[in-house]
Amino acid sequence: MDDPFDVGERLKTLRVSAGLSQRQLAQYAGVPHGQISMIETNRSSPSVASLRKILGGMGMSMTEFFEPDNQSPGQVFFSADALLDLTSRLGDTSSKLTLKQVGNAKDHGLQILKEHYAPGADTGETMLSHPANEGGIVVSGELEITVGNQTQILRAGDSYLFDSRQPHRFRNISNEPAEVISACTPPYL
Repeated sequence: MDDPFDVGERLKTLRVSAGLSQRQLAQYAGVPHGQISMIETNRSSPSVASLRKILGGMGMSMTEFFEPDNQSPGQVFFSADALLDLTSRLGDTSSKLTLKQVGNAKDHGLQILKEHYAPGADTGETMLSHPANEGGIVVSGELEITVGNQTQILRAGDSYLFDSRQPHRFRNISNEPAEVISACTPPYL
C-alpha cells in the first residue's frame, strides 16, 4: 500500500522552493495567513476550492501538486483506473466529492473530469470563479448548480455551459449520488 500523501509537507516544500513566506503565499492566493499555516502543519485539510486557490498563488495546478511526475506524452486512450484522482488525498472532503481527470490537462489546454458527488457534497460556500469556460452533462442523479444569480437542479441528461468567471457552486442536495462528466478550458484544477 502507498504511503499516505502529506498535503501539508508537500505545500510547505513547494512554498519554500518558490522562495515564499507563508504570508506572501497567503497574499498571492488571497487567503488568510493562518490557513496556510494550518494546512502545512496538517491541522486542517483544505477543500478542493481552497487548495486550488492556494496553488493558484504559486501558479500551480492540482495535477502538478499531486502528481508532478505524471506525464503521458502521446497517450491517447485512458482506462477507468488510469484517471488521475485529484481529490482522494485531501482527507475527509474527498469522501463526498471526487474529481478524476483524463490525462495531462495542462499539455492539452483542456481539462476533462469525471465528477462524483455523494449526497450532501458541495464545492463550498465560497463560490468558485476562474478565467475559463466550462460545461458538463449530468450522467446520473441530480445536482444543484448556481451560476451568478441563477440556480437550477439538473438531472441525468441535463447539461450546463458557462463562463467560469461568473461565481459558481455545485451541490448535491438529494439523497442519491450524482455523476457528471465535465470539461474546462483552460484547465482550472
